[in-house]
Amino acid sequence: MRNLLLATAALTVFAEPAAAQSVQGPTYSGSIGYTQLDSDDGDLGAITARLDARLHPNFGLEGEASVGVRDEDFSVGGVNGSLEHDYDAAAYAVGYLPLSPNLELFGRVGYGTTQIKADVAGFEATEDGESVNYGVGANYFFDGVNGIRGDITRRDFTDDNGGEVDTYGVSYVRRF
Repeated sequence: MRNLLLATAALTVFAEPAAAQSVQGPTYSGSIGYTQLDSDDGDLGAITARLDARLHPNFGLEGEASVGVRDEDFSVGGVNGSLEHDYDAAAYAVGYLPLSPNLELFGRVGYGTTQIKADVAGFEATEDGESVNYGVGANYFFDGVNGIRGDITRRDFTDDNGGEVDTYGVSYVRRF
C-alpha cells in the first residue's frame, strides 16, 4: 500500500508540469511594419499592422490591415497617371514551427480584400478585389517579448482578371 501511495505521489509530481503546459491559455502579439506589394501593374508600399492570437504552440489566428504609403506613377501614350494602394484587410490561420526559444518559422493561409485606386489625367477609378492569401515567414525574438518578422505572401485574386500580387514584409513584433 505504501508503495502504491509513493508511486501515485511520484506520478503526480511528474504530471503536474505537463498538466500546467497543456492548460496554458492563448498568447497574443502585435506587429507593425512595411509591406511591399509587387504586381504586373505596379509596385506599391503599405504600412501593415497585425494582431495574433496563438491558441496552441503550433497554431494561431492572425488579422492584418494595411494602408498604402507608396504609389506607382506611370505614363501611357504621354498621359500621366498613378496607382495607389488604399487599404487591405485579411484574416489567416497560422501554423508555427519553433526552432529555438527565439526563432520560429510559420506558414499562413487566409482570405482578404484589397482596394486599389488609379488616377489617369484627372479621372479616378477604384477597384476592390477579394483574394485567397498564402505565405511563409519567420519571427526572431531578441528577448521574451520584442522581435522582428519577415514574411512573403501571395494574394490570388478570385475575380476573372484579378491576377496575383506578391507581398514582402518586415515588421517589429511585440508579445503581450
